[in-house]
Amino acid sequence: MLNWIWLALILGSVVYGGLTGHMQAVSDAVFEGVRGAVDTVFKLVGVMVFMLGLMRVARDGGLLRAVARALAPLMRRLFPEVPPEHPAMGAMIMNFATNVLGLGNAATPFGLKAMVELDRLNPRPGIATDAMAMFLAINASSITLMPPTGTVAIRAAAGSADPFAIWLPTLIATTCSSLAAVVAIYTLRLRQPRIEEFPIEPVAGRAERSVPEVEEELATEGPTQAAGPVRRAIVVAVLLALGVGLALHGADLRSTLPPGEAVKALTSAWLFPLLIAALLLVGVAGRVPVYESMVAGAREGLDVAVRIVPFLVAILAAVAMFRASGALGLLVDTLDPLTSLVGIPGEALPMVLLRPLSGSGAFGVMAEIVNTHGPDSFVGNLVCTLQGTTETTFYVLTLYFGAAGVRNMRYTLAACLIADLAGLAGATAACHLFFG
Repeated sequence: MLNWIWLALILGSVVYGGLTGHMQAVSDAVFEGVRGAVDTVFKLVGVMVFMLGLMRVARDGGLLRAVARALAPLMRRLFPEVPPEHPAMGAMIMNFATNVLGLGNAATPFGLKAMVELDRLNPRPGIATDAMAMFLAINASSITLMPPTGTVAIRAAAGSADPFAIWLPTLIATTCSSLAAVVAIYTLRLRQPRIEEFPIEPVAGRAERSVPEVEEELATEGPTQAAGPVRRAIVVAVLLALGVGLALHGADLRSTLPPGEAVKALTSAWLFPLLIAALLLVGVAGRVPVYESMVAGAREGLDVAVRIVPFLVAILAAVAMFRASGALGLLVDTLDPLTSLVGIPGEALPMVLLRPLSGSGAFGVMAEIVNTHGPDSFVGNLVCTLQGTTETTFYVLTLYFGAAGVRNMRYTLAACLIADLAGLAGATAACHLFFG
């Protein structure tokens, strides 16, 4: 799908630019777009390296295992048809835990493993079970609780006064999409035939299907011994000092600002530093050599930044050409009167349409909109919030159902699209609440 979208942007720009006399602007936009892509990557490297380094410290300290344990009771309720000790349950728990912590690269192998194991419980191979539908709907609706590192880096590179301002709106929006996904699955399931009612269709090679090796060490990593008295004392001392500082700052703000403004100012000032301190304290409590772990995670961040260069160059050049030709302005002017009725500015429409189709494409469009309209503009905040609200729906369905050899996805796509719409509504409402 992205191939056709990208081709349409390029050819549409050239054709429309030629018809409207904007061909020179289209030509100039090619060079401006590619230069902007490379400049953006250089500016975002620092934030990505730092944040992924911190996440590695917390992961080595046992945070992933703790989150997995916390999720286990909820998982047993969401997937009652999967035996608690079955490998599918373990793989799903680890997939959700890594997603919650924003460790997307580690989440995918667990997701693939989960789908293959769920298929082993499937009485009708090739047809999605209720458990498969629930698993993919939650995956596609995004359940990340950590700050969206790439988005924050783009905002910082564009000169945002508060790059992390979209974190809370993103949490609100992704909560809306995840809840909508679960409700949609339960509702649509009632209108569907039971999977046992479908005819059995032989699936060639079912027993031979496999997935890439899962990083089993993630399931057991973390501290093997409890923190000693010195490390516990450090953790307690830091927490007490932060509590005192937070109370003093809060009292000072309450004396000069209305309660709502005081809470907003306190959250803006303290949220990110507290996150940094919390991740490092997890490492300290987990007996982790924090500096070495930080550097190891930072190398992963550098690899991620390098990998996104080709995607950003291709997308930003195409969008810049489309904008310079005047075609994007025509599209926005046509649809803006309709979308504005529900609080969505027309300038955000490219992001709204592309997000379910391509993660890299949406990331590039987000970067282009932020650079054009400003990171702290309403449309800039909205597209950044949308980036972290849901996953790339069609990619997730294709990847995971392909791993299990599922051809009939039943009601899964409908539930995922409902979650996308709920995420869009939640992101729009949250941005209006926080940014006006």
